[in-house]
Amino acid sequence: MDSELDDRKAAILRAVVEEYIETAQPVGSGHVAGRPDVPVSSATVRNELAALEKEGFLVQPHTSAGRIPTDKGYRFFVDRLQAGPLDPAARQQVREFFAKAHGELEQMLQDTSRLLSQMTSYAAVVVSPPTEAASLRSVQVVSLAPKLALVVAVLSNGSVVKHSLELAEEVAPEQLGALSAHLSAHLVGRVALDMPVLPATGDELLDRLAGLATHALSDTTGPDHEQVFLGGASRMASAFDAVDTVRSVLGALEQQYVVVSLLRDVLDRGLSVAIGHEHGLLPLAECAVVVAPYGGAGGDGQGTIGVLGPTRMNYPQALAAVAVVSQRLDRRLEEG
Repeated sequence: MDSELDDRKAAILRAVVEEYIETAQPVGSGHVAGRPDVPVSSATVRNELAALEKEGFLVQPHTSAGRIPTDKGYRFFVDRLQAGPLDPAARQQVREFFAKAHGELEQMLQDTSRLLSQMTSYAAVVVSPPTEAASLRSVQVVSLAPKLALVVAVLSNGSVVKHSLELAEEVAPEQLGALSAHLSAHLVGRVALDMPVLPATGDELLDRLAGLATHALSDTTGPDHEQVFLGGASRMASAFDAVDTVRSVLGALEQQYVVVSLLRDVLDRGLSVAIGHEHGLLPLAECAVVVAPYGGAGGDGQGTIGVLGPTRMNYPQALAAVAVVSQRLDRRLEEG
């Protein structure tokens, strides 16, 4: 039924969606009839608006008010959207950001979420690639105190994993050096989730420390260790009129597993946009999410990037921004 709207109804629906996205005010027939792509009278527009409301694409919040899109109306609009490129200034902002993006993956992903939020004025979410598919690029143990050490591993997806080791006795720096060499010899190149039992060295202390280190690495590189980086959550406060809605949305964003499940589910369904009730989370029923995968080219697993905003979000801008940032993040991770 959705695809059977005639050209005139489709043009009028598109006009209502675009006007409402821009103004956040119910759209009347006069605004629509004045557009060059709707060359019909206000009376004809009124009839078509009534028909679109009957078919579930629009709703009239008050008897004397204009119409606003429903989730079904936004879906029709998004499915037929010809997403254009980012404007030159935004493209330059992305280029400059990734030209300077260096250091640990976690910091880059946090900064990327802030960049995407600034570009779209919505909350931005970046979920790190899962660590279980990544391999160890390097591992080292350093002393923090006489009975405290830190094991640091760099993974092939760019993640840096750190875990403190509480020691039962003081360990000399040269012993930690021997431990680092032992771990490197047997762990570098291995998949992080598949930590082997290291061969015995004949040195009881070294073997005991090696067991502690491999156990610590296993605990920090399992399948449930994706990190969520959220940028611009405060921008959601200005996106909704109702305080209860803002509180509900911010509460959902604070729950990491909810955010990860939402983004995964959207991608698993083959979508790049989920609108309102489509994503099945009641606290986010007035929100839309635009998502894209990144990474995974080297077999290290995909991460996810996206923006969350009101259902009346600027979909062309959000889709273009998420696409460009995910592509540049892909490229940056491939460069290492």
